[in-house]
Amino acid sequence: MSPLASGLVQSVDWLAVAPPTIAAVAALAVLVADLFLPEARKPLLGWAAAAGLALAALSLLPLLDGDRATFCLTSQPNVCSYRADEFTLVTQFLVLGGGLLTALLSVHTVRESRLPAGEYWFLLLSSAAGAALLPASRDLATLVVALEVASLPAFALVGLRRGDRLSSEAALKFFLSSVTATAVTLLGVSFVYAATGSLHLSEIADGLGHVDPRLETLARAGVVLTLVGFAFKTAAVPFHFWVPDAYVGAPLPVAAYLSVIGKAVGFSGLILVTVLAFPSYADVWGPAVAVLAAVTMTLGNAAALRQRPERAHSAVRLLAWSSVAQAGYLLVPIAAAGYADDPAHAVGSTVTYALMYGAVNLGAFAVVALVALPPAEAPGGPADGAPGAPATRVADFRGLYATRPLAALALAFFLLCLAGLPPGVIGLFAKVAVFSSAVDAGLGWLAVVMAVNVVIALYYYLQWTAVLFRTGDRPGQAPEAAPAPARGRPVPVPLTAAIGLAAVLGVALSGAPQLVLRFASGTLL
Repeated sequence: MSPLASGLVQSVDWLAVAPPTIAAVAALAVLVADLFLPEARKPLLGWAAAAGLALAALSLLPLLDGDRATFCLTSQPNVCSYRADEFTLVTQFLVLGGGLLTALLSVHTVRESRLPAGEYWFLLLSSAAGAALLPASRDLATLVVALEVASLPAFALVGLRRGDRLSSEAALKFFLSSVTATAVTLLGVSFVYAATGSLHLSEIADGLGHVDPRLETLARAGVVLTLVGFAFKTAAVPFHFWVPDAYVGAPLPVAAYLSVIGKAVGFSGLILVTVLAFPSYADVWGPAVAVLAAVTMTLGNAAALRQRPERAHSAVRLLAWSSVAQAGYLLVPIAAAGYADDPAHAVGSTVTYALMYGAVNLGAFAVVALVALPPAEAPGGPADGAPGAPATRVADFRGLYATRPLAALALAFFLLCLAGLPPGVIGLFAKVAVFSSAVDAGLGWLAVVMAVNVVIALYYYLQWTAVLFRTGDRPGQAPEAAPAPARGRPVPVPLTAAIGLAAVLGVALSGAPQLVLRFASGTLL
């Protein structure tokens, strides 16, 4: 090869890009296999998808020895479009691990709800591949493409329960909000490119630091519009309106996926554009994100308080509003990064909190799926969470400890982690880390708002926890049937595995919370 040709041809570090690549290849393999497998063997596709996600997660191990980058400019080898640093690895672990737990939750649902297996697993793996690509993206073009690859399959997953009005309505709301977010993001990206002449995050940071005064207004508008687009993706208030209906209308594993992986996508993108691309405009996005955090956690907790057991409210809807409140907590360290001398430590707090939230929230959804199993006398009925199904009510968890003690203890542990109470040590530690990041950055008012919201959230988390151990009927009401798991239905093995893995991960994180924060704080900068 001539020297000229070697200067133009760029080698690809396949080891660095292995995690999203393996997930994408697995998606194609599952889709092709679906064409040849007979109906009786379709469940094998679920296990193949889970194996693909597990293999993608294992491919992270060789990357722990240091940062790797690829797709770099030939003229500037340090300016790259893909970087596998610690931030990337932690977020990819969250995405792929969450995808694996979602796959385990889905095996039973796809079979009993008669969802199209090939399409379901292809869409799930494709979305996971995009979500794994996003935290490694270091230019705005790759960032937007990864964002859409993660989002577009999710629309179809939400509306995959054909013939269900609520499912179709949820998919439409999700689609319209996401399209709006993408349009706003692209407009902001175009303004930023016009002001700086580059799409690479490091180049944008340099360009915005020395922007032409005539383009100052254009640059500020680009920064604001880009942030608004990502606020849609994180479900921050006032861009949260699609969340409750999308979670309730979607198949339960899809709701679990959106609650964790959807947030990981939005928050990793928001961190990249604020901390890496827009540090010189911290005076713009810092206060904006702080206000978003305060409003989001307050409204999310206020709405969650209205989901009362005695009013037969949906457990999934409660988790949906809880996820909005948790999004507010996740925004706090990002806002702090705009004021802090050490933005990396603030970002590490968000990553630590996201890991905790991902593990325990997926675990909570897994126990909801267990309680929502149809009774043994009605095999083949709709599983897990058809909209409005009685088994998804918070009241149906009453006395779960008497019939499924391990499941009840697991859910109690998950809820206490979300509340930030012992024995959920990782939940307490994560909240303290987030609180400390606000205090260290001088955002005392935001720390106070967070503390008040944490206390408010204790009410509905502890109320749900108490229901698990309460027996007997409510005063003035007719005796209720026992929860669905008490009626002789064996628990599917994948569902048991999902609950067990989530519990083990939550306990493991509780055993070494400082190690998680130390590793995550070494990210990005």
